[in-house]
Amino acid sequence: MAIHLARRSGAKPETSVEIPHRQLDQNAPVDLQERLWDRMRGLPGVETGQSLISVPGARAIFACDDGVASVCPDCVMKGLEFAHIHPAQDGSLHACLPEHARVEAIEKGWAEPHPWVALGRIAASNVMLYGPRDEAELEVVWSLVRASHEYATGLPELVG
Repeated sequence: MAIHLARRSGAKPETSVEIPHRQLDQNAPVDLQERLWDRMRGLPGVETGQSLISVPGARAIFACDDGVASVCPDCVMKGLEFAHIHPAQDGSLHACLPEHARVEAIEKGWAEPHPWVALGRIAASNVMLYGPRDEAELEVVWSLVRASHEYATGLPELVG
């Protein structure tokens, strides 16, 4: 899946440097978070549940055991979890992205590396995606979630 992102407008959101890695301002409105989650849970070849690695209340999507082309260690965070959305007061996400999407998302201001990447504790594929502030940003973040889905499952995008 090719990614071609516009630059994110405005200043980078404030985020925590400690764990848990959180977005501290410019948070996504709850209705946009819920619309994004509805799309995430509708992706083919996924199961949903509580995140295995994030804070309580973080909702995750996992690659299913069946129908998955292949899951590489860098494509997932823990188990088969490849993305999660944080609780409403935060609204950001963590996702595993392939290198081309990760580099562009960071360069264009949509993402930042997880702090544990610099410590060598997790793969470079792990990024925070900033929560969408409006409809246009929802579409950009959705495109990055779809890239994470394809990376983890090997399944091409089947939904809009």
